[in-house]
Amino acid sequence: MISKKNRKLLTDPLDDNNPITVQVLGICSALAITVQLKPAVVMAMSVLFVLSVANVVVSIMRNLIPSRIRIIVQLIVIATLVILVDEFLRAFMFDVSKELSVFVGLIITNCIIMGRLEAFALANKPGKAFLDGLGNSFGYGIILIIVAFFRELLGSGTLFGYPVLEKLGIYSLGYENNGMMILPPMALITVGILIWIQRSRNNKLIESN
Repeated sequence: MISKKNRKLLTDPLDDNNPITVQVLGICSALAITVQLKPAVVMAMSVLFVLSVANVVVSIMRNLIPSRIRIIVQLIVIATLVILVDEFLRAFMFDVSKELSVFVGLIITNCIIMGRLEAFALANKPGKAFLDGLGNSFGYGIILIIVAFFRELLGSGTLFGYPVLEKLGIYSLGYENNGMMILPPMALITVGILIWIQRSRNNKLIESN
């Protein structure tokens, strides 16, 4: 059984402390790779791997890393994991790798990853660091997937490239694909709507005047 405290490491980033909608981190990838669902899912899984493993590695090394070079060590750990992810995508999912382009490499500078290494992995044991990495990855990934779901469905009428709206006969009712949904500003607007929905149902996130 996972203790209540450890369970919060997994659940808090999904709502009360979501990396994107609460901490407003990782917005660049939310804007850039959510036109279609497939690259968004792959990016979410890539960050899940990098953040979870990096958290554990840095946590294991936390008492060995001199404070003056800790940022350099963290970057080396993250860069190594990102290279592994990039090579895996090139070998087994080349089409998605081309779609993601430079954004896989930009995981290295993702504020969410650096923030969790600094704020949590350096101060906690590997088990807790792993749960923290999972929780924040899930929180990041779920927002990416929700945004990509609506952008691809409403903008292209597809999900994972499958013509959903056409098969459901929505076009026969007069609906036409909303081309605006595939433009970058709509990603920001969609994230904004998610933030509004989240804060409207969670009073703890409403800033006091």
